[in-house]
Amino acid sequence: MLLPRSLTVSAGLCAAFTSYIAQAEFIKDSKASLETRNFYFSRDFRQSGAPQSQAREWAQGFILKMESGFTEGTVGFGLDALGELGVKLDSSRDRRGTGLLPFGATQEPVDDYSELGLTAKLRVSKTTLKLGTLQPMLPVAAINDVRLLPSTYSGGLLTSQDIDGLTLNLGRLEKQNLRDSSSNDEMSYAGVESNHLDLAGGTYAVNPRLAVSYYYAQMQDIYRQHYAGLVHDLPLAEGINLRSDLRYFDTREQGSHDLRAASRVDGGKIDNRFFNGMLTLGVGAHKFGLGYQNLSGDGDFAYPGLDPYSVNLVTVNVFTKAETDAWQARYDYNFAALGLPGLSFMTRYVNGSHIETASVNGGKEWERDTDIAYVVQSGPLKNVSVRLRNATFRSSSGLTTDIDENRLIVGYTLALW
Repeated sequence: MLLPRSLTVSAGLCAAFTSYIAQAEFIKDSKASLETRNFYFSRDFRQSGAPQSQAREWAQGFILKMESGFTEGTVGFGLDALGELGVKLDSSRDRRGTGLLPFGATQEPVDDYSELGLTAKLRVSKTTLKLGTLQPMLPVAAINDVRLLPSTYSGGLLTSQDIDGLTLNLGRLEKQNLRDSSSNDEMSYAGVESNHLDLAGGTYAVNPRLAVSYYYAQMQDIYRQHYAGLVHDLPLAEGINLRSDLRYFDTREQGSHDLRAASRVDGGKIDNRFFNGMLTLGVGAHKFGLGYQNLSGDGDFAYPGLDPYSVNLVTVNVFTKAETDAWQARYDYNFAALGLPGLSFMTRYVNGSHIETASVNGGKEWERDTDIAYVVQSGPLKNVSVRLRNATFRSSSGLTTDIDENRLIVGYTLALW
């Protein structure tokens, strides 16, 4: 089996600095952790004509992360490793498709699946180059980490913080491994494959309360994208703060691929502007959020992987179909204020309208989510987390299937060294 170019380069770099591994900083600054996730997922499809009445699976996940320090000298070398294992506890052909477990042509969920990722890294001053398995969390490319195992990319990413307050990123992503997969597949959007996605940009902290960002991304032969963002914290009084999180994308097609699956009826064109933002008022243990988005132009909003950088990326839906306007109301509460540290609550409602697809004009969608989470604070179960998620999703006829959903996730992270 041929390895992606970035992994081949990683292997060469690993061999090049093997003789340095014994150096003190490489060992002293290393760390490792094992995260476990026990995940129960139950989704009911409420429409009578749905091809599947439910998706219901239970699985156990293990995520091993090992990060070395850097060798001494002007140029430091290091090596990271990521091991992921998912194990089926309960599933079947007629209940598959939750995103916890992969399944093949037979529709039978696998008993287990795994991934091993290696990342070679090089540091000069405050600039680091990583080659191999990557897990970026950037506006133009982010991993998905809301199922059993997080997704990954393969490629190269250069991150620099040599200028005070400024973080710069320059990268090329060549492969993607989705959350319920063991394979590194071609980059793609709407089922159309691309050789790579290039990205460049950064974030500048103007002051401790204001940060501005700009990124450019291009998925070869599919789309090119500009992003600008702003995050601002405004203290209003003691214990009261207003956060503004504003995001804007300008996306145009690049290349000649037929993207009708990603667009409304005008020939697969991608040419849209996407504004979304959230204002959050924090008052002691309470947070009150109000969000809005406007997606105008032609085609759905384009992005790699499964997660768009949008305030309306919620439990079930992403609200990125063509022409979607949406608003969100959200409330969070931290029970530490009542003497119950570790217990938190969140509820939100998102309403989308004016949705355009090849078969629907002026469609509507809405979703209501509730999360209750608790992290054990002491005793033999200290740091064990339990999260219960409930979601209800409804849409206009012809858009997608109505959903009622519950998730129960029990997690624990053990520091190995």
